[in-house]
Amino acid sequence: MTDFKKLNPLLHTQLRLAIISLLVSVEEAEFTYIKEKTGATAGNLSVQLSKLKEADYIQIEKSFKDNYPQTRCSITKKGVQAFEEYVNALHTYINHKPQ
Repeated sequence: MTDFKKLNPLLHTQLRLAIISLLVSVEEAEFTYIKEKTGATAGNLSVQLSKLKEADYIQIEKSFKDNYPQTRCSITKKGVQAFEEYVNALHTYINHKPQ
């Protein structure tokens, strides 16, 4: 039996973890804001957002504002739960004490 909890592989990438971390602290965020805060390229960010959406961790709404496309993202309850479980699992690594 291991002392460490399994880490969610979907959240265990730097960019996806950064996206979820951003979205857990705001009601919603625009694509450009997430892109600026994470330093990701538009293409990579789109791919990672799609993976999080497929897992129902986030919702993506597309619309137009002043004739420009606008993409807004928000975290779902399932996404919040996955993030909390991920953080709790990380604590088993951080707080590990050899026996």
